[in-house]
Amino acid sequence: MSRSAAVESDQLYAILRRRGVLWPTADVYGGAQGLVDYGPAGAALKRHLEEAWAAWFLGVSPDFHRIDPAEILPEAVVRASGHLENFTDPEVVCDHCHAHFRAETVLEKARPEGVDGLSPAQIGELLTQQSARCPSCGSKELAIPRPFNLMFGFDFGATGRERAYLRPETAQSSYLAFARMWDVGRRRLPLGIATIGRAYRNEIAPRQVLFRMRAFTQAELQVFFDPEHFRPPFPTVADELLPVLRVDRRRAGAEAPDPTPARALVADGLPEFYVYFLVHVHRFLRDVLRYPADAIRFFEKSDAERAFYNRIQFDAEVRVESLGGFKELGALHYRGDYDLSRHSAGSGRDLGVTLGDGRHLVPHVLEITFGVDRNVWALADAGLSIADGRTVWRLPPYLAPTPVAVLPLIAEEHGRVADAWRAALGAAGIPAVSDDRGSIGRRYARMDEVGTPWCVTVDSETVAEADPARATATMRERDSRAQERVTLDTLLDRVRRGVVPPRPAAVELSG
Repeated sequence: MSRSAAVESDQLYAILRRRGVLWPTADVYGGAQGLVDYGPAGAALKRHLEEAWAAWFLGVSPDFHRIDPAEILPEAVVRASGHLENFTDPEVVCDHCHAHFRAETVLEKARPEGVDGLSPAQIGELLTQQSARCPSCGSKELAIPRPFNLMFGFDFGATGRERAYLRPETAQSSYLAFARMWDVGRRRLPLGIATIGRAYRNEIAPRQVLFRMRAFTQAELQVFFDPEHFRPPFPTVADELLPVLRVDRRRAGAEAPDPTPARALVADGLPEFYVYFLVHVHRFLRDVLRYPADAIRFFEKSDAERAFYNRIQFDAEVRVESLGGFKELGALHYRGDYDLSRHSAGSGRDLGVTLGDGRHLVPHVLEITFGVDRNVWALADAGLSIADGRTVWRLPPYLAPTPVAVLPLIAEEHGRVADAWRAALGAAGIPAVSDDRGSIGRRYARMDEVGTPWCVTVDSETVAEADPARATATMRERDSRAQERVTLDTLLDRVRRGVVPPRPAAVELSG
């Protein structure tokens, strides 16, 4: 899944706009910073990506479930969660042109690991030491950073005396739902609660199209468990190599991951349950989304760099060439009992549970989080190939916006039979499109560019066969361009098998 180095971010974005994947919100007004709209191809790709994520991670255990909660949270919730106080980014203001930037953006080259854990004074000192300049006008007149809260808040209700916020992450919804899910479930741990939906952050300086957005989609699974008895079947994954970049190697200047057996990470102090799920995250990136194995790494965050609620944090990163290197697409967080303890205190309700052995416990949380939008861009970056004038997006069939295109070789002569084939695909639950504009070669090229894995050309031979069950059409495979004559039944069978996303074998998890 390599791509010509000549395809840069702007060119990639142009392809995605041209093929109806995405475009700026309010495009006719010049666009709205940090917001994008998904077109037909993008909406379908995004939906298939979400379905593949759900199939994989909900498939881990029969006790993992998905909910669809509200996107607005009362102020009491974000106060208890710590977001009202801690959900900030250091903001740098240029005193010359008055532009606003994230401190991390201004110091991107000098401190590629970011500024997490540094105080405003320390960041200000770095700005001076590095002779940092304003990315907009080049001035050195940069103010000492101030904390900027990223949440969107607004008056709530008819009186205007209540305050509410657009959720800054989907995770809080799962913590609020835990008590209800405990009652409607099997009243046992572990219990997994997944959400896929919008989150909102008032980014200081949105950038890199789908990587710093003000409205974006997260796919998150919160696993609630008993830390004393959580025993996933670790021996089944103990020998798997994981591309990790530990804190000590980073401090020594390393950037490349070190392939490390899962058992070695446990021997080095990481909990078995954490490494077990790290393996599942790795398999999802490598085997489901099919990022190149050498483009994946797990970036360990130090005590100072981790989010305030995390005990262990590895960011799941993929090398995104169009954006200059490794970028975070997801993460695995061990949050301890922070979340349910905070909401117990904030709500006045005990969110602990009584287990079968009589113990009363506030469950701990392991969080698997993915940025859906970021993965849309990364899939384009990894899969779009331009060579010899041919543009191909090598998406797995279960992610492709449309798995099949039915093409009548000559519209007037073959269109009726092509419509019948497309209708048969639709009746089988397989989305299909038709295209009768231009030469067959141009139509293949359009389908290649949007990632359609199979094109079926209906021609005179198809139409001439009196028995529809015996009629054949030319099936073309996107990546190899191999062609063969197939019947409609063969086409349906092959496509049905290809559009089902992989899922792990579900196991009963104890604890």
